[in-house]
Amino acid sequence: MSDGTTDPASAFDAYARDYDAALQRGLDLSGETKDYFAEARVRILRETLDRNRRPAGRILDFGCGTGGSIRHLCALPGAAGVWGVDPSEASLHRARAEHAGVIFCAPRDLPETERFDLVFCNGVFHHIPPAERRAILEWIRARMNPDAWFALWENNPWNPGTRWVMSRIPFDRDAVTLTPPETRRLLCSANLEVIDQSFWFYFPAALKRLRPLEPRLSHIPFGAQYQTIARRGRA
Repeated sequence: MSDGTTDPASAFDAYARDYDAALQRGLDLSGETKDYFAEARVRILRETLDRNRRPAGRILDFGCGTGGSIRHLCALPGAAGVWGVDPSEASLHRARAEHAGVIFCAPRDLPETERFDLVFCNGVFHHIPPAERRAILEWIRARMNPDAWFALWENNPWNPGTRWVMSRIPFDRDAVTLTPPETRRLLCSANLEVIDQSFWFYFPAALKRLRPLEPRLSHIPFGAQYQTIARRGRA
């Protein structure tokens, strides 16, 4: 999808049935499953919310795929409902089957009146052609309440292990990754204020005894993934 000629929705429709197996072929290098990473990302987000004394409120999972993060997002303190949006209808069909009580739809079908206090997005923007990323962010911003947060997780191209993992995953091989500074600039270009950026997943399962050190390392930009928190202003 690096040249923008492949429709991301069509690409992920093809992988919806076997998405977990395709993803796991890459994650096997870490010794962990996708569920480990899904739980950890939302736990890190929860800790960020707690430090800032923010309830989750109404949550939008942008690019929810088959719904791997949904149950963790639903459990966030103060969560007042979760919506999942994704352009892949095949992925949404699977998500609906596995997560009763959550509303899933394509972005075009999200009602214009819906507004959210927290938008979560994991591993989506490296699949969006660079020329389209700002427009997507502006779409997201328009659906955020004043002072709402956007929690954007991306794969870190500065980590060689990340590149190795992505090379083993069919739908990630041609992705155009974003460096941490590129992500900050992109968010600012859509009039979102970056208030935090942290780096995680330094140690594979073989070194998991070292994982308690990760909070102390989170300012060093070499973790396999990074979380960027941006806020919509009141204007």
